[in-house]
Amino acid sequence: MAARTASVERNTRETQIRVSLNLDGSGQSRLDTGIPFLEHMLDQVARHGLIDLDIQARGDRHIDDHHTVEDIGITLGQAFDQALGDKKGLVRYGHSYVPLDEALSRVVVDLSGRPGLEYFVEFPRGRIGTFDVDLFREFFQGFVNHAKVTLHIDCLRGRNAHHIVETVFKAFGRALRMACGRDARLGDTVPSTKGSL
Repeated sequence: MAARTASVERNTRETQIRVSLNLDGSGQSRLDTGIPFLEHMLDQVARHGLIDLDIQARGDRHIDDHHTVEDIGITLGQAFDQALGDKKGLVRYGHSYVPLDEALSRVVVDLSGRPGLEYFVEFPRGRIGTFDVDLFREFFQGFVNHAKVTLHIDCLRGRNAHHIVETVFKAFGRALRMACGRDARLGDTVPSTKGSL
């Protein structure tokens, strides 16, 4: 069985990003982005998705975090798409509900080959520490555009902004873990009536 790994570099005048991942990992992460709160969330994806994740990023953060966060999402999506390979034998669909105290979020993913994001998350404040919560949508939009997946993210309830976003990223990791799983009954079949994803 081929290793489901990938390494991608993205270099622009705004950012320099390196992402390596292993979809069949043990949840280890090495993160150096200069954005501690985003690293905390990416660590949730690795741990709960059982994805080994190495992300190194530098960007024009003297302006703000926007370009760096978006480009990390883009590069992670590119690496994810490469690591999936031909998608034969994949479960394809994944979902997860994750609570954290008063907060509850649901994430559903389809490794469809078609990018689509439905994002319904409202925050009680605009920043968590110094992190602009608007950038979470930019991260996920970059990811789906380049991973070519359909992603539905819904925060069903919550009052604490940190709790809300943590449930989203944990559920995202668990949904990916389910969707990337292999179904032995499929063998070398792609899970689509079209024969490809």
